[in-house]
Amino acid sequence: MSAEIGFEVHLHLPYEQALELTKAALKAEGFGVLTSIDVKATMKEKLDEEFRPYTILGACNPPLAHRALSQEAVAGLLLPCNVTVEADGNSDSIVRIANPETVLLVGSLENNHEISAVAQEARVRLERVAEALLAS
Repeated sequence: MSAEIGFEVHLHLPYEQALELTKAALKAEGFGVLTSIDVKATMKEKLDEEFRPYTILGACNPPLAHRALSQEAVAGLLLPCNVTVEADGNSDSIVRIANPETVLLVGSLENNHEISAVAQEARVRLERVAEALLAS
């Protein structure tokens, strides 16, 4: 099991383009985007503070989520997988993807073999998302 919280991809693309490319790469690996939080807009609305373009995507692969939730209902506290897309200030973007093995394999779930298998499959799929983004 990897102790890394996630993996990161630097893209030589503007933020909006990186956001759309990330959504498409997630879709290609069977992940739907359940939530999309515009952090910049939220910071402005709630705190009247300026913030760089930054979005948090809640990505879910339904078959994997079903397997995890069928095994342990408490796994729902750790879903969906978070992916962030942000502008880096130099007209490039950074995509960060949570490592499902680190997120799902905590506490009472760490010795559950089915949850471990789901986390590993999700990690492999999300690593392919990162590879697809790098190849773009």
